[in-house]
Amino acid sequence: MSRIAYVNGQYLPHSAASVHIEDRGYQFADGVYEVITMINGHLHDCDGHLKRLARSLSELKMSSPVSEPIMRMIISRLIRLNHLKNGTIYLQVTRGVARRDHKFPAADTRPSLVMTVKHLKLATQQPKGVKTITVADQRWARRDIKTVQLLPNCLAKQAAFEKGAYEAIMVMPDGSVSEGSSSNVWMVTKNDVIVTRPADSDILNGITRQAVYQLAEDRQMKVEERRFTEDELYQAKEVFLTSATSLVTSVTTINDTEIGEGMMGEVAISLRADYLSHQ
Repeated sequence: MSRIAYVNGQYLPHSAASVHIEDRGYQFADGVYEVITMINGHLHDCDGHLKRLARSLSELKMSSPVSEPIMRMIISRLIRLNHLKNGTIYLQVTRGVARRDHKFPAADTRPSLVMTVKHLKLATQQPKGVKTITVADQRWARRDIKTVQLLPNCLAKQAAFEKGAYEAIMVMPDGSVSEGSSSNVWMVTKNDVIVTRPADSDILNGITRQAVYQLAEDRQMKVEERRFTEDELYQAKEVFLTSATSLVTSVTTINDTEIGEGMMGEVAISLRADYLSHQ
């Protein structure tokens, strides 16, 4: 069947869905988004995604086009119309359509809301780890806001693709690791301490990151939030990524250097299993 999208109050065939050429998301990247994962018919961390969406809108002084209950109703209907069981729901809010001008448009300009779905085969078990590379982090200073301003991320992901890698791990000018082009980065030290960068303006505080953090604490694992360097990654017992689509994914190679003797780590394996059963 045809995929159905939602665009500003209308449910349309995906091929017919469109926005105005002067939508500020198109011209200025003046918008925010979220990606919610559905596994076996259950939405994962929907509350967290909608909470972060509200925060992103607030940080950009942007209003939501609909209330949260209406947003949930649209999501539910889109899932039903597309018979979605495993996949993702992408939702995007922009400041709306207005004559091109850098300053914000008039207060009565209505924000735009777009949603699409994607059917995915999400593996319940990870067959092997993934290869990554490192790149310089070239993004703006407010990475904590989940905006559609993703060109540096695209360049990083393309660099990874061209080298046959799954992800690009970004490194800041001070030598510290920030995050992946579309994921958060974790490591496990030789002393079995799980380390993740603090959720400040240098990274996006991933919703999957937050869930995995809690799952690790539930297992009484030692978790530490601090900055860490690229060199520390090479020396780590394990490295893994988290995101709405990667879930929990082991990294076994960084720039042709094997991590953990090139084998999937036990911490990542256990946390991935926990996350798949988490709602």
